[in-house]
Amino acid sequence: MRTLLPLTNCLPAFGRHRGYPPRYGWPYKVHAALLHDPACMSRPDAPVVLGVGKSMVPAMGFWSQAFGLARRDGNGLVPTHRAHWLLDDVRGADPFLELDASLWLLHWWLLSASPCLVPSWHYLFGHAALSRYSRAELQGRLADAAETAGWKPPSASVLAADLGCLISMYAPGDPATASIEDELANPFRTLHLLEPGPPAAHTPDRSHRVTIRRGAGRRCPALIQAYASLDFAARSAGPAPGSISLAALASDPLGPGRLLLTGTTGLRRALCQVAACHPGLAIAGSADGEELLFYSDRPARLAEQVLAAAFPGCEPADGHRDAVEAVRGHG
Repeated sequence: MRTLLPLTNCLPAFGRHRGYPPRYGWPYKVHAALLHDPACMSRPDAPVVLGVGKSMVPAMGFWSQAFGLARRDGNGLVPTHRAHWLLDDVRGADPFLELDASLWLLHWWLLSASPCLVPSWHYLFGHAALSRYSRAELQGRLADAAETAGWKPPSASVLAADLGCLISMYAPGDPATASIEDELANPFRTLHLLEPGPPAAHTPDRSHRVTIRRGAGRRCPALIQAYASLDFAARSAGPAPGSISLAALASDPLGPGRLLLTGTTGLRRALCQVAACHPGLAIAGSADGEELLFYSDRPARLAEQVLAAAFPGCEPADGHRDAVEAVRGHG
């Protein structure tokens, strides 16, 4: 496993989401609005166009950029290629994010982005050594990680708000206080990646706990795990055909094993399933007994084929329909 500083590849800024986790419908609304007017997010009528409160508009723009669905161009935002692929009305793979695969995909895009715009998320999923923390402990660890990275120290209130947004995004609310509207508005809670808990008894730290559900990624579709593995290989091992070890995929802080919370066994199972029906992929041992994922074409191209196979009716971006249909038929 590579040794990386905890906030490697992250933008040195916390709390740019304004306290709002991404909600149902936000990616599509922003995409549709930007197609008509790249400057729409900064116009006075943006709340009316997007159908949200004024304070939510900056958060919507932030999340579209954090997921890699929009990029800044001059004074406005423009949709990216992946936004067109996923969100377009006619040809989009899943414009309204009705499939679990879409949420797992967005989670991967969010955390694997370079730079990643949500450093607290990146730390918790990629670098946190334990599975259970109190909020106060996490806040202290984030402050230490920022200092190690040479960043300007964030205030305690900013870090607390950042963690509050992160936990609200993924962890189910308290049944005693959460409204139905609140639960329905947070799509990423259905991934069950975090679990909230009460303060630990008989300890000085009385802040609430949060548990990372290691192994939750076994619910992630095999095709999304394979896509993430090839996407990671393209960036870490190089763009040419070759191989990457399953150990690296499972344990690297920037790899799918940690960011998707799937263990070595689950990741291996998913890759074997996809490789069994894709001619360009294979799982085999090296001369020294290490298990490797072999790919006979550019990993980025194979990743596009595997991703298209995860969405019924989606056209492959590279035109390799036969490979996509072969995987889809066995997925």
